[in-house]
Amino acid sequence: MASSGERRMLFDTRGKRKHVIRVVYAILALLMGASLFLVVGPFNIANLIGGSNSTSSAAKVLHEQSERIEARLARNPGDEQLLLSLTRAQINAGNSQFERTSETAPPVVTPEARTDLEAAGETWQRYLKQAGGEPNASAAQIMATAYFSLAESSTSVAEAQEYVVKAAAAQNVAAEQSPSLGTLSSAAIYAYFAGNFSAGDRATKQAASKVNSKSEAKNVEKQLAEYRKRGKAFAKQKKEAAKFESEKGKESLENPFGGLGGGTSLGGG
Repeated sequence: MASSGERRMLFDTRGKRKHVIRVVYAILALLMGASLFLVVGPFNIANLIGGSNSTSSAAKVLHEQSERIEARLARNPGDEQLLLSLTRAQINAGNSQFERTSETAPPVVTPEARTDLEAAGETWQRYLKQAGGEPNASAAQIMATAYFSLAESSTSVAEAQEYVVKAAAAQNVAAEQSPSLGTLSSAAIYAYFAGNFSAGDRATKQAASKVNSKSEAKNVEKQLAEYRKRGKAFAKQKKEAAKFESEKGKESLENPFGGLGGGTSLGGG
């Protein structure tokens, strides 16, 4: 546990650090705001395992599943299906350890959940090398969700940006292979936050084409236009953060939450 002195340093809002903290708060708020639009969130795996409501029990079962898959992978490290299964198991283990403080509050990405999601990201990259040009679309969808949760709970601006870009890349796989209003809308949002506005605009037009009337299409475009604005604001905040990084070094841009940022519902199938 951090000492009182360490806490004072972490949340010290005097001088220029006050402005740095304000920048990071703004960036995290933008990320969390984006995720409110993406309706399919981390499900409660505990409810699917023997009727247990215990998060720790669910995580234990999923960790044991991951270990069994890893043992099989040790004998056949290039097996695509095993890599895919391990990715899913690690994501599910991470999602099962999200902390919910209330029914309305967004779930918090705990350190334990983050460890599992990071492991899933590493396994996903191994899987992509084996899958070549045809990765699994549904797995890409949940990997995009996991990456965005990692972005929300990142400890630096640079790290958050890295995970947003990875989320956009994974979501593009889902949108290209299984284009729908949900996958394309999510692709547009991720692209805007990754700073790829031309790709976001293309995804927005494609998403609007998936509805049945002109009024519905306009509504889709209106909603995504709001996220385009948020993406622009995010880009502005990143530039401001980069300015401080050049002046004060990377350490000054550490997330004042100390890695305890919250994850929120994501997805869009």
